[in-house]
Amino acid sequence: MKVAIVGTGYVGLVTGTCLADTGNDVICVDIDKGKVEKLNNNIMPIYEPDLETVFERNVKAGRLKFTTDLKEAADKSEIIFLALPTPPGEDGSADLSYILGVADDLGKIITEYKVIVNKSTVPVGTAEKVNAAISKNTTTEFDVVSNPEFLREGLAVDDFMKPDRIVIGTKSEKARKIMEELFSPFVRQGNPIVFMDERSSELTKYAANSYLATRITFMNEIANICELIGANVDMVRIGMGSDSRIGKRFLFPGIGYGGSCFPKDVSALHKSAIEYGYDFKILDSVMSINETQKTIIIGKIKEYFKNDLKGKKIAIWGLAFKPDTDDIREAPSLYIIKKLLEEGVTISAFDPEAMENVEKIFGNKIELVKDHYEALKDADALVIATEWLLFRTPDFKKMAKNLKAKVIFDGRNLYDLNQMNELGYYYRSIGRKEVTGKK
Repeated sequence: MKVAIVGTGYVGLVTGTCLADTGNDVICVDIDKGKVEKLNNNIMPIYEPDLETVFERNVKAGRLKFTTDLKEAADKSEIIFLALPTPPGEDGSADLSYILGVADDLGKIITEYKVIVNKSTVPVGTAEKVNAAISKNTTTEFDVVSNPEFLREGLAVDDFMKPDRIVIGTKSEKARKIMEELFSPFVRQGNPIVFMDERSSELTKYAANSYLATRITFMNEIANICELIGANVDMVRIGMGSDSRIGKRFLFPGIGYGGSCFPKDVSALHKSAIEYGYDFKILDSVMSINETQKTIIIGKIKEYFKNDLKGKKIAIWGLAFKPDTDDIREAPSLYIIKKLLEEGVTISAFDPEAMENVEKIFGNKIELVKDHYEALKDADALVIATEWLLFRTPDFKKMAKNLKAKVIFDGRNLYDLNQMNELGYYYRSIGRKEVTGKK
């Protein structure tokens, strides 16, 4: 099939690459000439495991191409995906200007039937707005379809190739048959393509992400209670997750959720509820609690140092909002760094993939080093903000030699409490007892 992808960000690039891998001819469009030039020269703008291999295979086969010419892409395609940014406005609502701008342009370009697919995460009613924007400039037949993405950063290629389900919102039988043909290679093992109306499809994405964000937030609250009453959140999590009605996923406590999806989608759903006159109290709490949770570890650090952090040096392991990505959008590490800098702390930090992105924000205000042990040199304490595999089984003796003192504040609960105590570390984590390291 002939497919165009408008937007070569995270979602667009993964979508285009994976669709090309099932034999489709895919042409991706972006207004950034420099980015398109790099992509045409096989230079990846993002880090995502396995994506580069699939990307290179399909570029070499001639199935995946890149251009800045929207008309060229539209003329050559029967399906046009809109994978454009929908950044949150100051009031939390999703900014649809990029999507509606392209929709307006498409109305001036298309001369034969097209399926226009909203792949971006958009508020309820966006398909109707896109339809209206195209219709004002053309009488050519077309259909607007909602097809929200459910890609986890770090696992996006696997998620696209082996989806739990594919959600497609359309009332058009013609569009339904085309979309079913396009996605049938990805559901050969029997996972469903779920067809519904456009508004239900748009809401499904927001509902799913908001629910997962709520689970995470609930466990963070449980963790905070555990610390107060002397319980262990690890045990509570196992006890809860063993209940088949609840399940084991998204029950790990920590220092809040971040990334490009959960914060934006929760905020957008909350804003949509307000617009329709509904007071979504749960989401009020989720957003408020998550903001507090991102810097909850600062209180633990200040308590240990008796509220005197000025002149201290603290190492940070992990800057991305989660492992296996270079994405730092709404990452808790950024909030922690900002607070520590305000307290007069010197910071040395390491992340396997995200340091270049962090440097764009903080410049020379923090030291970014090439090795996680190097970050510990002469540091008064270590803060763990991202649960990269690299950090799970470190050389604790080497760590102790580099640190001024054996002090760890772990926002991701990576280490065993008994082991930390035996090794003589002062160790604070989330929802578990304080370990002093004193025999």
